[in-house]
Amino acid sequence: MRGLGSYDTVMFPPSGEQILLIHGGFEAVITEVGATLRSFLSDQKPIIWGFPEAEISSYDRGQVLAPWPNRLEDGSYRFGNVVGRAAINEPERSVAIHGFVRCLPWSIEERAADRALLSCLICSQPAYPFRVRVALEYSLGDGGLEVACEVTNDGSGIAPFGLGFHPYLFAGPGGIDEASVRLSAERRMLLDKRGLPTGEEVVAGSAFDLAHRKLRGLELDDCYTGLAIGADGRWHAHLDLAGRHSEIWADAAFGYAMCYTGDTLGELENRRIAMAIEPMTCPPNGLRTGTSLIELREGEPWRASWGIATSLD
Repeated sequence: MRGLGSYDTVMFPPSGEQILLIHGGFEAVITEVGATLRSFLSDQKPIIWGFPEAEISSYDRGQVLAPWPNRLEDGSYRFGNVVGRAAINEPERSVAIHGFVRCLPWSIEERAADRALLSCLICSQPAYPFRVRVALEYSLGDGGLEVACEVTNDGSGIAPFGLGFHPYLFAGPGGIDEASVRLSAERRMLLDKRGLPTGEEVVAGSAFDLAHRKLRGLELDDCYTGLAIGADGRWHAHLDLAGRHSEIWADAAFGYAMCYTGDTLGELENRRIAMAIEPMTCPPNGLRTGTSLIELREGEPWRASWGIATSLD
């Protein structure tokens, strides 16, 4: 028997088991903790800004944002007669940010060379007094990475829910100042100093129109909506660099895209080396305002998907 002060000689990564997926020239690593996308490579070149195996995710890199994405005012909300109170984890703004499944261990239900299915059962608790199961299937194919989502209310009544993801598209040595972004969106949300919506404005012709915009000199921490859905049923956001084009896509269930250029990251060397484009089903504070919330009925699954693609010139 080990003494109370002893340690195992085998060291486990802080993000738990590492799941390596391979298909052609693509490689991705998904972690047991948070079902986080830790890395995504094409021909050994990073497509996302990942993090080392020996560390935990910082700056929300690759994380799953549930049961709400982005910020929740004062960490509290009401849904019908149910009140939720979450821990304030961004105290300088008095908000709870990005839910909590990113810190939980997920069950690895299935795995193969190019795909893995993970699930997380959210049990009723003060922050979220509902019982919901989230399942994510990460798969690699010729087009890149796809993430298929299925969310089910395993409790009684109706459960409010919001879902988001936090990938950063990596820009390489020159950073995003050498890149352009393309995202066709009608409106951006006006956010106060706490990052909470106060209204919306049309972006066409403005400095915040991302239909085809060079990123040099542009600072973003903005939520876009009215996203243009193509014939494939998806919206597409592109980061264009000399010799390479990376893309985040999501289906119409993700009606919001948070765009962040990393200007406020803690370490200077990490600023503007990547751009976060975050598919979200609801805007910041959605769990409190009710805007675009998913309402899960007992036993009825909700499904959606998003992914990352890349191509070379």
